[in-house]
Amino acid sequence: MNDLPTPYVQVDGRVVDADPLFLALMGGYGHMTAMQIRDGRVRGLDFHLTRLDTATKELFGEGLDGELVRERIRGALDAAGVRDASARVYVYAPEPGDGTVTAVILRAAVPEPGPQRLRSVPYARPTAHLKHVGVFGQAYYLRQVKAAGFDEALLVEPDGTVSEGAITNVGFLGGDTVIWPSAPALDGITMLVLQRELDRAGLPWRRQAVRLDEVARFDAAFVCNSVGVSPVPLIDDVRFPLDAEPVRTLKRLYEAAPWDVI
Repeated sequence: MNDLPTPYVQVDGRVVDADPLFLALMGGYGHMTAMQIRDGRVRGLDFHLTRLDTATKELFGEGLDGELVRERIRGALDAAGVRDASARVYVYAPEPGDGTVTAVILRAAVPEPGPQRLRSVPYARPTAHLKHVGVFGQAYYLRQVKAAGFDEALLVEPDGTVSEGAITNVGFLGGDTVIWPSAPALDGITMLVLQRELDRAGLPWRRQAVRLDEVARFDAAFVCNSVGVSPVPLIDDVRFPLDAEPVRTLKRLYEAAPWDVI
């Protein structure tokens, strides 16, 4: 008999249930958002919900209701009996043409990291505007740079322009002005929150092309993602001040940003 009405899965020689989430994410077609939750609240909730809705429309041709997402996250927190967590919300379709499914994964809350040393790598994320689940290139280079004693990979386009970190957005300071690379990259939630707080404080920021061979001309550098804002003391062999006042200002602005009830 040569009939498999449902997928058959073994992991390390053991039969496991053919979980639709496992199979869909192994296929690499889906998207997600990541957040730090404290006391049932998150910074930039509106940005998270917009990201999920917009990407779901692009990938699956339908929107994703924000209230449903909030309900799913609250339900997961309640079931897990926690109020603080690192959360990831995945959106996928079990089979092509199926309706979308939302999965919430909670892990222990992550503290803000320390300074991040960056090593440049020749890589650009495909469909960089999406936080998609196909992250092999990022994971590969991140492992490489960590093995070399660095903390984060700095992704550089073939023409030498800087785009983003493997799991962060990167920014630079020219005086008091925050400069974000204009190469294709993900609009990270923390980056968007920072931009909103900079606007509220009347502080300047802009996007512009940043070349790797020009980063030494900046006064300071930093990275940001869902766990916060971190100074960058080193990019390859270029050193930056570890305690620059403009970076401290960014950290204060982010820490003062409001927490939204999920």
